[in-house]
Amino acid sequence: MTQRARRKIDAALKAKIALEALREQATVADLAQRYQVHPNHIYAWKKQLQEQAARAFENGTAAGPDREREVERLHAKIGELVVERDFLARRSGR
Repeated sequence: MTQRARRKIDAALKAKIALEALREQATVADLAQRYQVHPNHIYAWKKQLQEQAARAFENGTAAGPDREREVERLHAKIGELVVERDFLARRSGR
């Protein structure tokens, strides 16, 4: 018996399938057969699309955890530079 390699499905195809499932023009069983995926995957992608659809309409200023960390790091660096500038200004007699 031979092992079949797992099929990798890219995000664009998942979105296309989930949108078709949301439109309900075809049943999930029909979509699963057409795209050769398990119906449970389609239900999961449909749910994920419904839950995260609001992100498409956000104004782009929402800061993720990585962005917040970067902002904190930059603020710390600014503080260091201000202290250094003040110290050097006092040392030079200004």
